Amino acid sequence: MTRTRTAALVAIAVAAATALAGCTGNAGGTAGGSTGGNSGGGQEITELKAGVFLDVTSWDPAIADIGFDGPYMSAVYDPLVALDNSGKPVPALATKWEWSADRLTLTADLRTGVTFEDGQKFDAAAAVANIDHLKKGVRSGQAYLNVSGATAKDEDTIEIKLTKRDDSLLYFMGLGRSWMASPAAIAAGSLANGPVGSGPYTFDKANSAPQSQYVFTKKADHWDTATYPFPSVKLFPITDQTASFNAMLSGQLNMQFANAANLAKAKENGWNVASKPSSWVGVQFADRTGAQVKALGEQKVRQAISYAFDSAGILQAVGNGSGTATNQLWPVDGGVYDKSMDTKYKTDMAKAKSLLAEAGYADGFSVKMPMSPIFQAWQPAANQTFGELGIKVEWVDMAMPDYQKNAPTYPMFLAVIAMSGNDMATLSDQVTTAQWYNPNPSVDKFPEVKALVDEVEKADEGAAQTELLKKLNTKLVDLAWWSVWYQADNTYFSVKGIKVQPVTGMMFPTLRFIQRG
Repeated sequence: MTRTRTAALVAIAVAAATALAGCTGNAGGTAGGSTGGNSGGGQEITELKAGVFLDVTSWDPAIADIGFDGPYMSAVYDPLVALDNSGKPVPALATKWEWSADRLTLTADLRTGVTFEDGQKFDAAAAVANIDHLKKGVRSGQAYLNVSGATAKDEDTIEIKLTKRDDSLLYFMGLGRSWMASPAAIAAGSLANGPVGSGPYTFDKANSAPQSQYVFTKKADHWDTATYPFPSVKLFPITDQTASFNAMLSGQLNMQFANAANLAKAKENGWNVASKPSSWVGVQFADRTGAQVKALGEQKVRQAISYAFDSAGILQAVGNGSGTATNQLWPVDGGVYDKSMDTKYKTDMAKAKSLLAEAGYADGFSVKMPMSPIFQAWQPAANQTFGELGIKVEWVDMAMPDYQKNAPTYPMFLAVIAMSGNDMATLSDQVTTAQWYNPNPSVDKFPEVKALVDEVEKADEGAAQTELLKKLNTKLVDLAWWSVWYQADNTYFSVKGIKVQPVTGMMFPTLRFIQRG
C-alpha cells in the first residue's frame, strides 16, 4: 500500500522558492492591517497576523494537506490527538488511550461536553464517523493504512482496530490526521464549502477572502482556551517571499514563513528567529536494484555518487546555509541521527572515480533524469558532478505538476522530500512503504536491511527500538540507499512578543505552537 506524503511536493516548491531569494512579483494576497508594528511595540500582542505561504487546500480534514494547512485547520477544528514540542502524541479530544498487549487495539477515552458549531455533540459515534471519513480520505488515509476500523464501546470510549502493529499511528493522528468535524457536515459532503468544527476559533467568513486573508475570532468558552493566547488570528497566504518579508517590515505581518536569505535583516529588526529540519535534499535512487540502469544496482556506484557531491557547498550556495550537511535523513536533532556518520561520504572525487572503476564503470554510464523549473537551482551542481564522474545525463524537462507523477519512473532524480519528526514514521515513509518518491522500496532485495527492519518493528518502543534504528541507519548509509546532501531547515520570523515552535513534519506549525513570548 502507498502512503502519500502530500507535503513532499510542496516542500520541493518551497525549498526552491526560498533558495531563489531574489524572486519578486505579486503576493498571493494583500496583508491588511498594521497594528502591532514590526517589533511588537513593547505591548501585548492581541492579534496574530501570520504570513503562511500557501492558501488552504480544503476545509475537509480528509483532503487537507499536513504541510501548510495546519494553521487553518487548528483554528477551527479540535484533534483527537495532538503533538507536544518534541513531536510526542498528547491528549486532545482523546483524553487518554491504551494499547492492547498485541498492539492491535487502541482504546481511547473521549472528552465530554464538546459541541460542534452546528450544535452536534462530539461523542464516540462522532469520533467513529470521523475516523471512517479520514480512513477513506485520499490524503488523510495515509495515517490509517493499518486501521481496519473503529467502533464505539460506549458514549465516550472508542476502539480502533489494526491489521498490523503501527507505531506511527498516533504520531500521524497528532500531526494533522485526526481533526474532528461535525458528522452531519461529513454526511452532507459540505465541508468543502467551509469548516464545521469545535475548534478554539470561529471562522469569520464575511471578512475573509480566498487567496487573500482568513480571519478568526477566539471563542470565550473553548475547553483548551489557555493554549491559544491571541483573541484574533489573521492568516495571509503570501507565496512571494519578497512581498511577505516587506509585509513584515511594514507591520502588516507579525509572523511569517521566512526566507533564510533575510536572516541578517531579521536580526537587525530584533525579530525572533526559529528554525527546524523540514526536508532532505539530494539524489533519490528509485532503481537501487539496477532493474532499469544496471550500474545503480551496484553499491559502489551509489557510494561513488555520494562521495562526488559537495554537500556543504550546495547547502551554502543553494540553501543559503539554512540546514545541516549530512548523508542521513533521520532528523539531525533526533535520537537516531549519528553525527559521526556524516564523515562517511566526505567529498572525494578521486575516491568516487576509483569506486566507479572498481564497479566496472570507469568511463561512467548514461542515464535519463527528470528536470523541472523548481529544481534548476540544483542542476548546475548536478551537471558538474555527474560530468566529472563520466555519468552522461539526459535531462527530460517537465512542468512542476508532472514531476511528482513522473520523477519516480526514472532510475534516479533530484529530490527534496518532507521529513517526519517521528522515528518510526521516518522508517515507514522513507524506507519500507511505497511512496510517490519511493515507488519500489526494495527492502526484500536486501536481506540485511530486511532483517533489521523486522527487528525494529518487533522491538519495544523506546531505547531498544532507537538503538536498532541506529543500526539500520548505519546500514542504509553504507549501502548509499540515497545520496542525501543536506537536511534543509524551515525558518520562521516573528516580532518580539510572539514565539514560534517549529515542528518537523509540519511545513507551517499549527496554532498551538505559536505563543506569546
